[in-house]
Amino acid sequence: MFGYRVPAPDEAMLISGGRRGLGGAPFRVVTGHGKFVLPVFRKVRFLTLSMCESEVTETCVTRQGIALHVRAVIAFKVGNDHESIINAGQRFLSDQEQMSVLTGRIFAGHLRAIIGSMTVEEIVTERQKLAAEVLDTSKTEMAKIGLIVDSLQIQSIDDGDTGYIDAMSAPHKAAIQRQAQIAQAQATQASVEAEQVAARNQAEYARQTAIVKAEYSAEVDRAQAQAAQAGPLAQAHAQQEVLAAQTELAQRQAKLRQQQLVAEVVKPAEAEAERVRILAAAEAQRMKIQAEAAASYDRVALDRMLIDQLPQIVKEAAGGLAGANVNVLNGADGLGEIAAGLVSQGLTILDSVRQNLHGQDSEGQDRRPEENKLKGLIQLPARSEKKSDDGPVDVD
Repeated sequence: MFGYRVPAPDEAMLISGGRRGLGGAPFRVVTGHGKFVLPVFRKVRFLTLSMCESEVTETCVTRQGIALHVRAVIAFKVGNDHESIINAGQRFLSDQEQMSVLTGRIFAGHLRAIIGSMTVEEIVTERQKLAAEVLDTSKTEMAKIGLIVDSLQIQSIDDGDTGYIDAMSAPHKAAIQRQAQIAQAQATQASVEAEQVAARNQAEYARQTAIVKAEYSAEVDRAQAQAAQAGPLAQAHAQQEVLAAQTELAQRQAKLRQQQLVAEVVKPAEAEAERVRILAAAEAQRMKIQAEAAASYDRVALDRMLIDQLPQIVKEAAGGLAGANVNVLNGADGLGEIAAGLVSQGLTILDSVRQNLHGQDSEGQDRRPEENKLKGLIQLPARSEKKSDDGPVDVD
């Protein structure tokens, strides 16, 4: 659009001809955006904000009176704030190249002043310290003209034909040369040792190669000798293996035959013997049970027979008393007592017979007929005497 002006990113637009700028400046400052400017009534100029460079080559005298040729490079620019732009615009807007010239002169003066307070050794060994001091002393002065310094680099320091710096570096050079010679000697020694090690390794390799060749030759000879004897030895080994196989087969057959005999003869015989033993034990047990049953039956039968004969025994005893002359003095009570005595005597006789018969059975003797035993055991007294309340009773 006609009359609308926009500054570049690294420029500041200065508009004059209208109202005054900040701080009573004769122009207004515009950065970063455009502005409408009335033609004819307003005038627009541009101030660069980009980086500038100034080179300084100066001869300076140290505190020791030694002249040094110093070369330095300064990187600077106009400050971004309005105050710096106004200060730089008022001084350099018509001739902006003067910024580099003036900056070089300012730094040359400060450089001479600072080097004059230092020794050669300090200047050579502490260049960064020298640059920092120059920047600090020039900062205030550069700010007054609207410039800021980004960096200061001391590129070279030369003492001309005096040779002071060379003399100062001579000990270091000598030390470096000495270290280089030592390093060279060490490298030479290491090379010689490496060559010696290589020679020893070669000799050892040759010796090991000879040993290997000798062992290989001996191994070949042994292999040939074994190959020559391989036929008979192989046949002998084969026969030995055949005999071992036959022996093992025979042992297996014998073991199998033994197992077969055990299965066909021994086991059936043992089973038959066990069967016979079991049958014999069963038969003996049967006979024992039958014998015990028979003995028990005989005792029961005998006891029954004795009980059946008891009345006969009492009868025989009474018959013996029939012909006896018995006087009963106490009447009916006396007769009852006589009868009770006969029965008691009969039971005693029965018990004696039973014991005698059972004892003879346990000894295995033949039993006599029960009637004869009973008759032999019955013995009646020829005469007995019984007392009563009335006096003795004579029995004839």
